[in-house]
Amino acid sequence: MSAIALTRIHSRTRELAPGFVVSLIVAAAASFLSEHYGAPVMLFALLLGMALNFLAGDGACKAGIEFTARTVLRIGVALLGMRITLEQIAALGWKPVALVVIVVAVTIGVSVIAAKALGFQRLFGMLTGGATAICGASAALALAAALPNHPQKERATLFTVIGVSALSTLAMIVYPMIANWLSLSPQVAGVFLGATIHDVAQVVGAGYSMSTETGDTATVIKLMRVAMLLPVIVCAAMITRMQGADPAGKRPPLLPWFAVGFLILACINSTGWIAPVVQGSVNELSRWCLVVSISALGMKTQLKELAAVGIKPILLMVGETVFLVVLVLLLLRWGM
Repeated sequence: MSAIALTRIHSRTRELAPGFVVSLIVAAAASFLSEHYGAPVMLFALLLGMALNFLAGDGACKAGIEFTARTVLRIGVALLGMRITLEQIAALGWKPVALVVIVVAVTIGVSVIAAKALGFQRLFGMLTGGATAICGASAALALAAALPNHPQKERATLFTVIGVSALSTLAMIVYPMIANWLSLSPQVAGVFLGATIHDVAQVVGAGYSMSTETGDTATVIKLMRVAMLLPVIVCAAMITRMQGADPAGKRPPLLPWFAVGFLILACINSTGWIAPVVQGSVNELSRWCLVVSISALGMKTQLKELAAVGIKPILLMVGETVFLVVLVLLLLRWGM
């Protein structure tokens, strides 16, 4: 390895270290509190992180917190594949797949109509609807890259990312309460959480705060929703070409690498060749990655920023979120 490459690695490590170390300390504190008071570690990590959100502003910790909330999270989710087998996915049957397809298509369609009714462009409805229906901020950024350029696109994308992150954080706390209130079984609760919460991190946090079975089911359902990003982005790209637009800049991959990693590890785990000690070590590493990334995500949550964008976009996103919950509960009741 050349001296230049080593210098770059050293420089990058020094840049990321403060934010990562702070996230690690918050995660360790959350684990300590969880062990002593019996509350979910993910919830402690989120709340402690939110109490330190001033660290995510411009400063020494910002880059490391961004890295932890994004990359470490995705590593943790990919490693979750080591606790899932293809038999478990097959055991869910065809109904969850049908539920996910219906939920994504209907939510985006209703969002486009609602956006037009509120005086926004239909594409803004597709952006917010896609973020709500598929995978939160990741879907918003991926769709924004595929949709036609527009003077307000950056602002719309920023609002969508902030809004969907805030709503997803709230959902992580509230939706398990709804599942308990409705006395949903662990598997049905997993389907509910995986089909309704926007971001992968909060799905994982909410699911495993209830039980391991709920967390496993929620993760599989959520990654089914993530896989829907591919056809939705293809539709967005077709709209862009129909309008004669040629968006510049690097586009994100059609299917996020962490979803691919999750599937590969699930396939490997399904062979039965993995030693229990290796499986246990990978699962523990995954758990720590997720707790650390939830801590960083809490630090990044800035609820006050939503107040600056006006009431109509907020109403649109809240309406989409409530619609998604009602739709999933109705489909579950009808036996989906």
